[in-house]
Amino acid sequence: MQRLTYFLVIVFGIFCGMTSNKMLNSEEVSLKWVDKLAGDFSFKDNWSYPEGVFRNEFGQLSCDGFCSPEIDKMKDENGRIYENFLEAFYELVDTTHNFHSLKSEAWTYEWAGTNYITVKRINKDTVICITQNNAATHSSLNLIITEKAVKPTIVQNSIVGGNGEKTYYCKNGQMVIDKELWNEGIIKATFDFDFYQNENPNEMYWKGNIYAKIENE
Repeated sequence: MQRLTYFLVIVFGIFCGMTSNKMLNSEEVSLKWVDKLAGDFSFKDNWSYPEGVFRNEFGQLSCDGFCSPEIDKMKDENGRIYENFLEAFYELVDTTHNFHSLKSEAWTYEWAGTNYITVKRINKDTVICITQNNAATHSSLNLIITEKAVKPTIVQNSIVGGNGEKTYYCKNGQMVIDKELWNEGIIKATFDFDFYQNENPNEMYWKGNIYAKIENE
């Protein structure tokens, strides 16, 4: 009886190990390259101010929540920027037009959307993409792209006490990249990924379109 129990424990351990390895290995998804990728990429012409920058009721570009505390002294009690402080105000506040590089939808934890993805080439054969978090979004899509495959993960940097960082691995999906633009230093791509998670009955996924410049490390 003890031998049988020992045998079953070993078999169960091997099975669990195979399952775990399968989950980790299956995060790699084959890529499809096309000469001209069709689809709606008009989002790349849209832009937003940096987070926290907005146009106030007086028609001025103002900032709240994510800016230097010095600017509070440059506003009156109604939030209007004093005329003689406007030049100094905009030396402290970034009013850059940030053009969107991502349009996507997802079901994941602590996610309320994002319009931006950072794309960097780390060596001749590898490019890494990471979507940008913001005040309401704390889960990012991370992509490691090589010539033949992409490895997607979702990384959650939770703001809920004690949860910390957690990674979710891809179980299946697809990604298509425009080869002509890639060779010019631009990633134009569509993607659709599903991820492992056993904390919620909902299916975890992330899908959308990318149009971004590939920055060199």
